[in-house]
Amino acid sequence: MVFSEEEAIVEAVLFTMGKAVELRQLAAALSRDKDTALEAVLRLQKRYEEENHGVQIVKLEDSWQMCTRAGYYEALIRVASAPKKQVLTEVMLETLSIIAYRQPVTKLEIEKIRGVKSDHAVNRLIEYNLVYEAGRLNAPGRPALFATTEEFLRRFGVASVKDLPEPDPKQVDAFRTEAEEELKMESGKEADAAPENDISHQE
Repeated sequence: MVFSEEEAIVEAVLFTMGKAVELRQLAAALSRDKDTALEAVLRLQKRYEEENHGVQIVKLEDSWQMCTRAGYYEALIRVASAPKKQVLTEVMLETLSIIAYRQPVTKLEIEKIRGVKSDHAVNRLIEYNLVYEAGRLNAPGRPALFATTEEFLRRFGVASVKDLPEPDPKQVDAFRTEAEEELKMESGKEADAAPENDISHQE
């Protein structure tokens, strides 16, 4: 059964608004009186019930709202609790590449190559289970050594780090250039944020 023009308009308004819509507003959308709007929304409500849609139309005092049918809440919860997609930024990919090819590697060595601090990138890679602390370097301060995980191999489709493609020396230079630009941007932000010094002029 095809929706009438009035029902289609009411459906579009309720869906788009996403909240309770007063009957007078539905009437305005239809350019008709409130009685006509009420008949249209009641017909639409009945069709949603009869056709067992995943959403329903409910009455809230003098307003109407489209909402999820209670029987499907568990499905929504499953979607909401599903793991979120992990997005790797360019900085994180650069850091991950350095670790993959130089592992085990300290954070200081990573920063020497990139030219900037890499704490945030390394921490996020650990959080994503792509990198882990593989041990400690036998040196003053015993800095942590970082290496890639099995999840890294699965994610990038290789059986071993030995199967990684040969690194392009130009790519390392590109990392340095991008890192220098990143450092300049950060320095510029800090300079803009710093308060101006008071300068007194003597006459």
